[in-house]
Amino acid sequence: MADPLYLVSGATGTTGKAAVAELRRAGKHVRALIHREDPRAEALRKLGAETVVGELLDLDRVRTAMEGVTGAYFVYPFQPGLIDAAAFFAQAAIEAGVKSIVNMSQKPARREAKSEASRDHWITERVFDWSGVPSTHIRPTFFAEWLLYPMDGWNVKGGIIEFPFANGRHAPIAGEDQGRVIAALLQDPTPHAGKAYPLYGPIELNHHEIAEKLTKTLGRPFVYKPVTIPEFRIRMENGGRNSRFVQHIVSVAQDYQDGVFSGTNDVVEDLTGRKPLTVEQFADINRARFSV
Repeated sequence: MADPLYLVSGATGTTGKAAVAELRRAGKHVRALIHREDPRAEALRKLGAETVVGELLDLDRVRTAMEGVTGAYFVYPFQPGLIDAAAFFAQAAIEAGVKSIVNMSQKPARREAKSEASRDHWITERVFDWSGVPSTHIRPTFFAEWLLYPMDGWNVKGGIIEFPFANGRHAPIAGEDQGRVIAALLQDPTPHAGKAYPLYGPIELNHHEIAEKLTKTLGRPFVYKPVTIPEFRIRMENGGRNSRFVQHIVSVAQDYQDGVFSGTNDVVEDLTGRKPLTVEQFADINRARFSV
Protein backbone atom coordinates (compact mmCIF):
# COMPACT_ATOMS: atom_id res chain seq x y z
CA MET A 1 0.00 0.00 0.00
CA ALA A 2 1.32 3.44 -0.93
CA ASP A 3 2.15 5.88 1.82
CA PRO A 4 -0.70 8.31 2.52
CA LEU A 5 -0.65 11.73 0.86
CA TYR A 6 -2.15 14.72 2.65
CA LEU A 7 -3.47 17.85 0.94
CA VAL A 8 -3.12 21.12 2.84
CA SER A 9 -4.97 24.14 1.49
CA GLY A 10 -3.97 27.62 2.60
CA ALA A 11 -0.49 26.17 2.88
CA THR A 12 1.29 29.53 3.07
CA GLY A 13 -1.09 30.81 5.77
CA THR A 14 -0.86 30.71 9.54
CA THR A 15 -2.35 27.26 10.16
CA GLY A 16 -1.61 25.68 6.78
CA LYS A 17 2.14 26.20 6.88
CA ALA A 18 2.24 24.94 10.46
CA ALA A 19 0.35 21.80 9.44
CA VAL A 20 2.72 21.21 6.52
CA ALA A 21 5.74 21.57 8.79
CA GLU A 22 4.30 19.18 11.37
CA LEU A 23 3.40 16.54 8.77
CA ARG A 24 6.84 16.76 7.20
CA ARG A 25 8.48 16.41 10.63
CA ALA A 26 6.53 13.16 10.91
CA GLY A 27 7.90 12.06 7.54
CA LYS A 28 4.55 12.28 5.76
CA HIS A 29 3.92 13.08 2.11
CA VAL A 30 2.30 16.49 1.72
CA ARG A 31 0.78 18.29 -1.23
CA ALA A 32 0.48 22.02 -0.53
CA LEU A 33 -2.24 23.96 -2.35
CA ILE A 34 -0.99 27.51 -2.93
CA HIS A 35 -2.41 30.60 -4.63
CA ARG A 36 0.76 31.64 -6.44
CA GLU A 37 4.45 30.97 -6.82
CA ASP A 38 6.42 33.11 -4.38
CA PRO A 39 9.15 32.70 -1.74
CA ARG A 40 6.64 31.14 0.65
CA ALA A 41 5.98 28.37 -1.86
CA GLU A 42 9.69 27.76 -2.21
CA ALA A 43 9.95 27.48 1.58
CA LEU A 44 7.33 24.74 1.51
CA ARG A 45 9.27 22.83 -1.13
CA LYS A 46 12.40 23.12 0.99
CA LEU A 47 10.46 21.32 3.72
CA GLY A 48 9.85 18.52 1.23
CA ALA A 49 6.27 19.32 0.30
CA GLU A 50 4.91 19.09 -3.22
CA THR A 51 3.22 22.31 -4.31
CA VAL A 52 0.31 22.85 -6.67
CA VAL A 53 -1.16 26.20 -7.69
CA GLY A 54 -4.92 26.50 -7.52
CA GLU A 55 -7.91 28.38 -6.15
CA LEU A 56 -10.55 26.83 -3.93
CA LEU A 57 -13.27 28.38 -6.10
CA ASP A 58 -11.97 26.47 -9.13
CA LEU A 59 -13.55 23.02 -8.89
CA ASP A 60 -11.37 21.46 -11.61
CA ARG A 61 -8.13 22.68 -10.00
CA VAL A 62 -9.23 21.42 -6.61
CA ARG A 63 -10.19 18.05 -8.09
CA THR A 64 -6.75 17.77 -9.69
CA ALA A 65 -5.09 18.65 -6.39
CA MET A 66 -7.13 15.91 -4.65
CA GLU A 67 -5.87 13.11 -6.89
CA GLY A 68 -4.32 10.33 -4.79
CA VAL A 69 -4.96 12.17 -1.53
CA THR A 70 -5.87 10.32 1.67
CA GLY A 71 -6.82 13.27 3.89
CA ALA A 72 -7.30 16.98 3.22
CA TYR A 73 -7.33 20.20 5.24
CA PHE A 74 -9.76 22.95 4.27
CA VAL A 75 -9.24 26.58 5.26
CA TYR A 76 -10.58 29.61 3.42
CA PRO A 77 -9.47 33.25 3.71
CA PHE A 78 -11.75 35.93 5.11
CA GLN A 79 -13.47 36.84 1.87
CA PRO A 80 -16.72 35.99 0.06
CA GLY A 81 -17.15 32.47 -1.30
CA LEU A 82 -16.67 30.31 1.79
CA ILE A 83 -19.72 28.11 1.26
CA ASP A 84 -19.06 27.69 -2.47
CA ALA A 85 -15.43 26.78 -1.76
CA ALA A 86 -16.49 24.20 0.81
CA ALA A 87 -18.97 22.65 -1.62
CA PHE A 88 -16.29 22.41 -4.33
CA PHE A 89 -13.79 20.95 -1.85
CA ALA A 90 -16.32 18.35 -0.67
CA GLN A 91 -17.30 17.39 -4.23
CA ALA A 92 -13.67 17.05 -5.29
CA ALA A 93 -12.99 14.90 -2.23
CA ILE A 94 -15.92 12.63 -3.09
CA GLU A 95 -14.75 12.23 -6.69
CA ALA A 96 -11.16 11.53 -5.64
CA GLY A 97 -12.07 9.06 -2.90
CA VAL A 98 -10.51 11.14 -0.11
CA LYS A 99 -10.94 9.39 3.23
CA SER A 100 -11.14 12.38 5.61
CA ILE A 101 -11.36 16.15 5.84
CA VAL A 102 -10.28 18.55 8.58
CA ASN A 103 -12.27 21.79 8.35
CA MET A 104 -11.18 25.11 9.84
CA SER A 105 -14.26 26.66 11.40
CA GLN A 106 -14.39 29.19 14.25
CA LYS A 107 -15.53 29.32 17.87
CA PRO A 108 -18.69 31.43 17.28
CA ALA A 109 -19.94 29.26 14.38
CA ARG A 110 -23.61 28.51 15.06
CA ARG A 111 -27.02 28.75 13.45
CA GLU A 112 -28.02 31.86 15.39
CA ALA A 113 -24.75 33.77 14.93
CA LYS A 114 -25.21 37.46 14.17
CA SER A 115 -21.95 37.49 12.21
CA GLU A 116 -22.59 36.50 8.60
CA ALA A 117 -19.14 34.92 8.42
CA SER A 118 -19.69 32.88 11.60
CA ARG A 119 -23.03 31.61 10.31
CA ASP A 120 -21.39 30.71 7.00
CA HIS A 121 -18.82 28.66 8.88
CA TRP A 122 -21.66 26.77 10.57
CA ILE A 123 -23.23 26.08 7.17
CA THR A 124 -19.83 24.98 5.85
CA GLU A 125 -19.61 22.43 8.65
CA ARG A 126 -22.97 21.09 7.53
CA VAL A 127 -21.78 20.90 3.89
CA PHE A 128 -18.88 18.66 4.90
CA ASP A 129 -21.13 16.55 7.12
CA TRP A 130 -23.63 16.11 4.28
CA SER A 131 -20.86 15.09 1.88
CA GLY A 132 -20.41 11.76 3.61
CA VAL A 133 -16.62 12.22 3.70
CA PRO A 134 -15.66 11.74 7.35
CA SER A 135 -14.97 15.28 8.58
CA THR A 136 -13.69 16.92 11.74
CA HIS A 137 -14.30 20.59 12.47
CA ILE A 138 -11.93 22.68 14.54
CA ARG A 139 -13.30 25.82 16.19
CA PRO A 140 -10.45 27.96 17.55
CA THR A 141 -11.01 30.92 19.79
CA PHE A 142 -9.13 34.11 18.81
CA PHE A 143 -5.68 33.34 17.42
CA ALA A 144 -2.67 34.61 19.37
CA GLU A 145 -1.66 36.05 15.98
CA TRP A 146 -4.43 38.66 16.38
CA LEU A 147 -1.88 40.48 18.54
CA LEU A 148 0.35 40.87 15.47
CA TYR A 149 -2.07 41.85 12.70
CA PRO A 150 -1.11 45.27 11.25
CA MET A 151 -4.23 47.32 10.54
CA ASP A 152 -5.26 50.95 10.89
CA GLY A 153 -6.64 51.46 14.37
CA TRP A 154 -5.44 48.00 15.39
CA ASN A 155 -1.77 48.08 16.28
CA VAL A 156 -1.18 46.03 19.40
CA LYS A 157 2.58 45.88 18.91
CA GLY A 158 2.67 49.68 19.26
CA GLY A 159 1.89 49.14 22.95
CA ILE A 160 -1.79 50.09 23.14
CA ILE A 161 -4.48 47.43 22.82
CA GLU A 162 -7.71 49.08 21.71
CA PHE A 163 -10.36 46.41 21.26
CA PRO A 164 -14.11 46.49 22.04
CA PHE A 165 -13.93 43.46 24.30
CA ALA A 166 -14.66 45.06 27.69
CA ASN A 167 -13.58 42.57 30.38
CA GLY A 168 -14.38 39.47 28.35
CA ARG A 169 -11.90 36.61 28.43
CA HIS A 170 -10.38 34.03 26.12
CA ALA A 171 -7.37 31.72 25.96
CA PRO A 172 -5.38 32.81 22.85
CA ILE A 173 -4.25 29.90 20.67
CA ALA A 174 -1.27 30.09 18.35
CA GLY A 175 -1.37 28.96 14.73
CA GLU A 176 1.54 26.64 15.50
CA ASP A 177 -0.58 24.66 17.94
CA GLN A 178 -3.49 24.53 15.53
CA GLY A 179 -1.14 23.16 12.86
CA ARG A 180 -0.13 20.35 15.20
CA VAL A 181 -3.81 19.52 15.80
CA ILE A 182 -4.56 19.52 12.07
CA ALA A 183 -1.66 17.17 11.39
CA ALA A 184 -2.75 14.84 14.17
CA LEU A 185 -6.34 14.69 12.91
CA LEU A 186 -5.24 14.02 9.34
CA GLN A 187 -3.04 11.13 10.43
CA ASP A 188 -5.64 9.53 12.72
CA PRO A 189 -9.06 10.67 11.52
CA THR A 190 -11.35 7.78 12.46
CA PRO A 191 -11.90 8.52 16.19
CA HIS A 192 -12.67 12.16 15.41
CA ALA A 193 -15.00 11.90 12.42
CA GLY A 194 -18.17 13.94 12.84
CA LYS A 195 -16.83 15.87 15.82
CA ALA A 196 -16.29 19.59 16.36
CA TYR A 197 -13.43 20.57 18.65
CA PRO A 198 -13.16 23.98 20.29
CA LEU A 199 -9.47 24.89 20.44
CA TYR A 200 -7.98 27.08 23.15
CA GLY A 201 -4.66 28.15 24.52
CA PRO A 202 -3.78 27.03 28.06
CA ILE A 203 -4.90 30.06 30.11
CA GLU A 204 -8.02 32.20 29.90
CA LEU A 205 -7.22 35.92 30.15
CA ASN A 206 -8.80 39.31 29.72
CA HIS A 207 -6.95 41.94 27.72
CA HIS A 208 -5.64 43.75 30.79
CA GLU A 209 -3.92 40.49 31.73
CA ILE A 210 -2.70 39.96 28.16
CA ALA A 211 -1.16 43.45 28.24
CA GLU A 212 0.57 42.65 31.54
CA LYS A 213 2.05 39.45 30.14
CA LEU A 214 3.29 41.21 26.98
CA THR A 215 4.86 43.92 29.15
CA LYS A 216 6.68 41.39 31.30
CA THR A 217 7.87 39.26 28.39
CA LEU A 218 8.89 41.97 25.92
CA GLY A 219 10.26 44.45 28.46
CA ARG A 220 8.27 47.48 27.34
CA PRO A 221 4.85 48.76 28.34
CA PHE A 222 1.59 47.46 26.90
CA VAL A 223 -1.78 48.72 28.07
CA TYR A 224 -5.36 47.76 27.29
CA LYS A 225 -7.69 50.67 26.59
CA PRO A 226 -11.10 49.22 25.77
CA VAL A 227 -13.25 51.04 23.25
CA THR A 228 -16.96 50.69 22.61
CA ILE A 229 -18.29 48.57 19.79
CA PRO A 230 -19.68 51.62 17.90
CA GLU A 231 -16.30 53.38 18.22
CA PHE A 232 -14.51 50.33 16.88
CA ARG A 233 -16.95 50.05 13.98
CA ILE A 234 -16.19 53.64 12.94
CA ARG A 235 -12.46 53.01 13.26
CA MET A 236 -12.62 49.94 11.04
CA GLU A 237 -14.80 51.70 8.46
CA ASN A 238 -12.47 54.71 8.39
CA GLY A 239 -9.54 52.32 8.00
CA GLY A 240 -11.00 51.01 4.74
CA ARG A 241 -12.08 47.60 6.02
CA ASN A 242 -14.69 45.93 3.81
CA SER A 243 -18.28 45.74 5.02
CA ARG A 244 -18.23 41.97 5.59
CA PHE A 245 -15.19 42.25 7.86
CA VAL A 246 -16.69 45.15 9.80
CA GLN A 247 -19.99 43.29 10.25
CA HIS A 248 -18.10 40.25 11.51
CA ILE A 249 -15.88 42.15 13.94
CA VAL A 250 -18.78 44.10 15.40
CA SER A 251 -20.82 40.92 15.88
CA VAL A 252 -18.05 38.85 17.42
CA ALA A 253 -17.10 41.72 19.71
CA GLN A 254 -20.54 41.36 21.27
CA ASP A 255 -20.08 37.58 21.32
CA TYR A 256 -16.79 38.12 23.12
CA GLN A 257 -18.37 40.32 25.76
CA ASP A 258 -21.09 37.68 26.16
CA GLY A 259 -18.54 34.91 26.84
CA VAL A 260 -18.78 33.02 23.54
CA PHE A 261 -14.97 32.94 23.15
CA SER A 262 -14.21 32.01 26.76
CA GLY A 263 -13.12 28.64 28.11
CA THR A 264 -10.19 26.25 28.01
CA ASN A 265 -9.80 22.52 27.42
CA ASP A 266 -7.14 19.85 26.94
CA VAL A 267 -7.84 19.08 23.26
CA VAL A 268 -4.48 20.35 21.97
CA GLU A 269 -2.51 18.34 24.52
CA ASP A 270 -4.71 15.27 24.17
CA LEU A 271 -4.33 15.19 20.38
CA THR A 272 -0.67 16.22 20.10
CA GLY A 273 0.92 15.24 23.39
CA ARG A 274 2.08 18.80 24.06
CA LYS A 275 0.48 21.76 25.79
CA PRO A 276 -0.31 24.82 23.65
CA LEU A 277 1.81 27.94 23.88
CA THR A 278 1.11 30.51 26.54
CA VAL A 279 0.88 34.20 25.62
CA GLU A 280 4.35 34.69 27.10
CA GLN A 281 5.83 31.87 25.03
CA PHE A 282 4.13 33.17 21.89
CA ALA A 283 5.45 36.69 22.49
CA ASP A 284 8.97 35.41 23.15
CA ILE A 285 9.03 33.26 20.00
CA ASN A 286 7.69 36.17 17.95
CA ARG A 287 9.73 38.87 19.67
CA ALA A 288 11.04 40.27 16.36
CA ARG A 289 7.51 40.56 14.95
CA PHE A 290 6.47 42.66 17.96
CA SER A 291 9.20 45.20 17.18
CA VAL A 292 8.00 48.70 16.31
